Amino acid sequence: MKACFFDVDGTLVLTDHAGRYAFAETFAEDFGVAEISGEVPFSGCSDRGIAAGLFAAHGIEDTRDNWERFRQGYVRRIERHVRSRQGRVLPGVAELVDRLEQLGDVHLGLLTGNVAAAAEAKLRHYGLWDRFGFGGFGDEHPDRNDVAAAAADAARRRHGRLARDERLVVIGDTPNDIRCARSIGAIAIAVATGEPTYEELALHEPDVLVETLEDADRIVALLAD
Repeated sequence: MKACFFDVDGTLVLTDHAGRYAFAETFAEDFGVAEISGEVPFSGCSDRGIAAGLFAAHGIEDTRDNWERFRQGYVRRIERHVRSRQGRVLPGVAELVDRLEQLGDVHLGLLTGNVAAAAEAKLRHYGLWDRFGFGGFGDEHPDRNDVAAAAADAARRRHGRLARDERLVVIGDTPNDIRCARSIGAIAIAVATGEPTYEELALHEPDVLVETLEDADRIVALLAD
């Protein structure tokens, strides 16, 4: 079984910070937090982990009920924010997905910190949602390694159990994407189209590092027979 997992924000698309705006609006309107802390990182993190960090920063108990209250409010708002911001599909994305599909035996999935409904809202807006058949999402797990494990499990449930010749590839734009790729024994491909620079990503020694996904030949070669 061969599977290629894509991160969403900074890898497939830029949404002009639609998620941050929807986070801030949800905390303001549903939790009374006028301005969310700038000390809690977003890049490379899961929505569950970001929310937990913001709960802690603003003295809100991190309970299941509060998480569900936040998640539902965020999902109600995210599509409007995606539509209103000036986002775009990143260079080389459509062409790379086309080339991987043409190989015929590579299964394409998502490995993202977005909750599933937010990932769908973002990718549907940009015409990409239907290109991916499964994934791991940020609804339950604060740690991206756990999201990666869920993505790998989803691929195996859909396309076959672990085999000696299994080949997994993770493509992302942050050090956390590199870290979670290694946690599931995947090839880590880093692309410098998000917030971390090419030089910052290089410090984490991904298996492949590219400026944009227009540099697709090495990625395709890793998954081709």
